[in-house]
Amino acid sequence: MNTHTTESTNATGRRPALVKAAKDDPVLRTARRGVARRRLGPGPPIPYGRAIGPVLLLAIWSAGSATGLIDPRNLSAPWTVVTTAGDLIADGRLQSNVWTSAVRALSGLAYGVAAGLVLALIAGLSRLGEGLIDGPVQIKRSIPSLALIPLLILWFGIGESMKVITIALGALVPIYIHTHNALRTIDSRYVELAETLGLSRPRFLLHIVLPGALPGFLLGMRFAVTASWLALAVVEQVNATSGIGYMMGLARTYGQTDIIIVGLVVYGLLGLLSDGLVRLVERKALSWRRTLAD
Repeated sequence: MNTHTTESTNATGRRPALVKAAKDDPVLRTARRGVARRRLGPGPPIPYGRAIGPVLLLAIWSAGSATGLIDPRNLSAPWTVVTTAGDLIADGRLQSNVWTSAVRALSGLAYGVAAGLVLALIAGLSRLGEGLIDGPVQIKRSIPSLALIPLLILWFGIGESMKVITIALGALVPIYIHTHNALRTIDSRYVELAETLGLSRPRFLLHIVLPGALPGFLLGMRFAVTASWLALAVVEQVNATSGIGYMMGLARTYGQTDIIIVGLVVYGLLGLLSDGLVRLVERKALSWRRTLAD
């Protein structure tokens, strides 16, 4: 009897300790957090979920064209667009125009990203730099880059320089805004830690500033890439002799909606591809973060 009572007491005494150990177990804590994310989050990933919307849109378009609800003079059928794209590829026109447009967009994007990053670093790390730079950039943010085209034409003419500068201005603002915001929101405790460790200015920039600004910079890159393609679609309507926009402009003159749709599809695919590349870099560079989507 006494032995049974002693064993019961020992078991009871061990139970709180076991419960406490279970609560403190990092593996169990991680599992509980994973369950909470699955229960309260958006749910598990859907295989090829991003294709659902485009496929549904294509199905509606095909059904409307097949039943005659969509006038082919206003919107060519999908199979007509595919045939036209094949003809453009066969004679080399599509590849040539895509290459020209890609060079313009990437050139403007490169200049815009470089300028936006430098301005964000100067404004984010210096009160004087912020006073000199932030105001003009915020003013530019309120003025659409496309509204500056008449002035840019007066300054740089209607050649390639005007087109690349317009694209660069469109890419500069999102890079600056998001990188500057990321710099300003770096936890001050990291700065205090760097000062305590006696880090030099270059090491502070390398180990504290750049990692802290990386999420904002990559988010700005996604907006900058989109802004570059949007600006490209407009500037190629201004005295261009090649490019996707030029091809679409000629098609508009002759009422060739199939070629216009091919150009729009190409713009969309280029935008999705470039955004996907940035997302891939973001996923690899920020793999240490745990978010709602994980």
